[in-house]
Amino acid sequence: MLDLLRKLQGDAMALPPRPTLKQAALAWLGGALAIAAVANAGDLLSVSLLLGSFGASCVLVFGFPDLPFSQPRNVLLGHLLSSLVGLLMLHGVGPQWWSLALAVGTAIALMMLTRSVHPPAGSNPVIIFLAQPGWGFLLYPTLIGALVLILVALLYNNASRSGRYPKYW
Repeated sequence: MLDLLRKLQGDAMALPPRPTLKQAALAWLGGALAIAAVANAGDLLSVSLLLGSFGASCVLVFGFPDLPFSQPRNVLLGHLLSSLVGLLMLHGVGPQWWSLALAVGTAIALMMLTRSVHPPAGSNPVIIFLAQPGWGFLLYPTLIGALVLILVALLYNNASRSGRYPKYW
């Protein structure tokens, strides 16, 4: 028990370096543009393309675009797998607390096994269990919304940074 309490003290590492004002401003603008594009595309198509986890996706894709979690493959597959698992559990087992727990755990494991981990997508089963949507949720907002977000990220990150985005497909 004392060992566990000692572990809770942490490693006393220093905080990560503060980003420059330019980095923060570029991440702010990228996130704002991406959510604007997703919301506007939804309005034009007369469907909702917004998913709460897309805001967290923007943090990664525009704030930390070089991380594996931020790559288009991870964004797309992570969201699709997690939403699929959430829908399968909701409609196959029902809206129970334990089926939600299994859905989140299964989504995490599948993202890890497919090398497509995207942490914001881990909340998709929770969103699905709260909203209780139909199967169309996989297409709208998950697939189309993620594709719009990725398109903005590809254009914006390559126009605003010296590095290449993505690092891999």
